[in-house]
Amino acid sequence: MKFVSWNVNGFRAILGKGFYEFFKETDADIFCLQETKLQEGQHDAIPEGYFEYWNYAQRKGYSGTAVFTKREPLKVTRGIGLEAHDQEGRVITLEFPEFYFVTVYTPNAQDGLARLDYRMEWEEAFRAYLQTLDRQKPVIICGDMNVAHQEIDLKNPKQNRSNAGFTDQERAQFSALLAAGFVDSFRHLYPDRENAYTWWSYRFNARSRNAGWRIDYFIVSDRLKTRIKDSVICSEIQGSDHCPVILELD
Repeated sequence: MKFVSWNVNGFRAILGKGFYEFFKETDADIFCLQETKLQEGQHDAIPEGYFEYWNYAQRKGYSGTAVFTKREPLKVTRGIGLEAHDQEGRVITLEFPEFYFVTVYTPNAQDGLARLDYRMEWEEAFRAYLQTLDRQKPVIICGDMNVAHQEIDLKNPKQNRSNAGFTDQERAQFSALLAAGFVDSFRHLYPDRENAYTWWSYRFNARSRNAGWRIDYFIVSDRLKTRIKDSVICSEIQGSDHCPVILELD
């Protein structure tokens, strides 16, 4: 099975930048988007052959997620069941007979770490949600998780130690998620691969210099790790400040 995840930084903005060509070319079983920045009725249908599910933020032009799947799920859940965390369209869960599939757009701690306290609350709640699912059947999680876990996961770790996305607190929460029974598919296969990034600032020609961060992930339940065939970063795909990531499972 092939799964794709991409923070498109605005669904309508990406449409004129080769999105549908990439969508068709990858021919994924499940294709996920984050940061769609849409409200209901502001988009056209995805190509034929897919069921589509959207989760919109209450705030216009902000956040939002979407999932397109060839297989119709048994159940679709938007959010994590907590009103405090379900106003921004950040999570969609699909239940299939053999696994749960979750796409997430994790809140950013923001400049000056203005939202770090909320981010910590989110992390605790989201991990508990995933653990509840994992007790029932294996889970596949993908999306922009807004954290570079290790120093190898960003170009300039020392300069960014206290910045959003690389604080000790955020990194510790990611470690806690893995310790709760989950695996970072890319690092499972490629523990020492350097210069592998999924997001680049629009400033300072960061992408052309590959001065990036790896903050987009495919994470799976421990008991699925033997089925990981490949975990790919499509850094050559333009159109957003993030690039797509792909997971292939046997």
